[in-house]
Amino acid sequence: MPPEILFDQGIGDLFVVRAAGNIADTVALGSLEYGHAVLGSPLVVVLGHEYCGAVDAAVKGHDVPGHIAEVVRQIKPAVEKSKGEIDMLNAAIDYNVRDVTAGLTERSPLLRDAVAAGKLKVVGARYDMDSGEVTLVAPRRAPASQQ
Repeated sequence: MPPEILFDQGIGDLFVVRAAGNIADTVALGSLEYGHAVLGSPLVVVLGHEYCGAVDAAVKGHDVPGHIAEVVRQIKPAVEKSKGEIDMLNAAIDYNVRDVTAGLTERSPLLRDAVAAGKLKVVGARYDMDSGEVTLVAPRRAPASQQ
């Protein structure tokens, strides 16, 4: 589902960076930095969704062809956190959104500084394909040593 439709926006109203599993490699991260620093975007939304095939592949752990293995590899930490959950797939989707959201400011001084200056907000959200609702995903907690 295109974000423009989900958020009732026109073509060109949103700066959209899409990747399977919300993976923020260096090109995606640079694109997000561009969206803020050059285009002035005040908000970054990491938007996961119900029935995510990339997260499902990581949960199932089957061999996948080509570079899909790199996508699955980057989602694996979320899968590990979801072990023991009743609905492992949905838990892994949420953990992945949290991890990617936090990773943006951990890996990008530009985004981190913009957030600290109050010029940028970075949030995680989830799209429910059955209901059409988008809900925020609570951020991951900092380790006790950093609180």
